[in-house]
Amino acid sequence: MAIAHRRTGTGPVRVIVLHDWFGTSANWGSVLDYLDPREFSYAFLDYRGYGDRRDVPGRYALPEIADDVLALADELGWDTFSLLGHSMGGKAMQQVLVRAPERVEKLIGINPVPASPYEMDDATHALFYGAAAGEDNRRAILDIVTGRRASPYWLDRMVAHSLAVSRPEAFAGYLASWQPLDLSAAVKGSTVPVLVLLGEYDLAITADFMRATWQVWYPNCRIQPLPGAGHYPPHETPVALVTEVESFLRG
Repeated sequence: MAIAHRRTGTGPVRVIVLHDWFGTSANWGSVLDYLDPREFSYAFLDYRGYGDRRDVPGRYALPEIADDVLALADELGWDTFSLLGHSMGGKAMQQVLVRAPERVEKLIGINPVPASPYEMDDATHALFYGAAAGEDNRRAILDIVTGRRASPYWLDRMVAHSLAVSRPEAFAGYLASWQPLDLSAAVKGSTVPVLVLLGEYDLAITADFMRATWQVWYPNCRIQPLPGAGHYPPHETPVALVTEVESFLRG
């Protein structure tokens, strides 16, 4: 069965794009307007239970995402490719690296969850694990990770999109996969070039957290702050985000 995806561009630099826990391939803000279609080919994948693949059954776990990424790359005829992952997608792309390191050219994480378990205190655990069934929980999480700076209307739209395009069991399943998963030993010392793009107002994914994780495990990792953004640079600072992504891919 062909894997549904969105394709942007026909250029020679090939990138598979992995969305965050709340989003889909269609929820990348105006970033889609600024990607260079002449130089790059981007394939945006929806996870099982999300977006165009909402009705595709699955285990809703990161190893399954990695399987689907590699199957999509095979369908596209891409022997090698780079990966761009946002938040949860940043951890998913590391699962792909563990599975097939010889196929991954570069990693770009946008406020990416690191390879280690994402530690939560009791209140945070209740907030996140209650989000599958709780609209208010989803809104509170989005507000926190954007530094409590986003407009109420934007928050409402993001919550509505999340509820409309993901199955609750998929939303819950992916959290139960990415939050405790530990890939740090498997990725430590990987020489793949890595760029971590970090919105300065993100209260959950901070610069200190990235330095203590990504830069410890990946010797060729660079952290690039994105002023004016929180956890959602594709919405908050799209031009600056694309400029950094494509400059790194060209290098």
